[in-house]
Amino acid sequence: MNSKQTDSIELPEVSVSEYGDVRHLHLGTPWIQGSMRVKEPFELELEYVQRMMAWLLFVDPASVAKRYAVQLGLGAGAITKFCHKKLRMQTTAIELNPQVIAVCRSWFKLPPNGARLQVVLADAAEEIRRPGWEDQVDALAVDLYDHEAAAPVLDSAEFYADCRALLTEDGCMTVNLFGRSSSYEKSLAKMAEAFGEQALWAFKPTREGNTVVLAQRTPSRPARAVLDERAQMIEARWGLPASKWPRAFKPIVKR
Repeated sequence: MNSKQTDSIELPEVSVSEYGDVRHLHLGTPWIQGSMRVKEPFELELEYVQRMMAWLLFVDPASVAKRYAVQLGLGAGAITKFCHKKLRMQTTAIELNPQVIAVCRSWFKLPPNGARLQVVLADAAEEIRRPGWEDQVDALAVDLYDHEAAAPVLDSAEFYADCRALLTEDGCMTVNLFGRSSSYEKSLAKMAEAFGEQALWAFKPTREGNTVVLAQRTPSRPARAVLDERAQMIEARWGLPASKWPRAFKPIVKR
């Protein structure tokens, strides 16, 4: 998508606030759309963003740096920076608002594009339908909200089917769902239509009301002992509070 195309879309103004050592991104409202601890710009500050990394429970930690991560919606760049800097992954973020990209580079320590990092100005729904994306992505993070944060901007069974088509055989999509319970249930049903109910896992909601849902391209049910072991390795290696995840993270449909 070029600048003329984005000019035709009404995009919210991007602003920045700080409280103590934490910097926040806003899209025209007081809603926090992303955060960064100023002294630790490449760590994940928000609990729900940490949980968006739950796909790590389903892969060999030794293989992570060889994998490909894609984010739909840049936010404050937290997941993009973490995958690029901490996990050392090939990383792409797709963002519709050029102001968001500019503010992330100026205020949120987002590195410039390079060999392992690409930030693409585009409409995510259109971009992922372009040839060449199929079966390429190991970790897809979807966090697409407008300035009102009432429900996901892209939230149809067709969109989730397009997301599934991007994934490798053992690839995962994680989605941030926020809002009323009716919105959550509708989103979950659309994901189940695209991925199948057996492919879906979900965390309990955070205190702020964010529920992270994970969808697998190929459904699997690792034993609790395996998840616990992986969680301990994730916490030791990358500093995420993963040892708590298996207690709050369950399949949507139990066998």
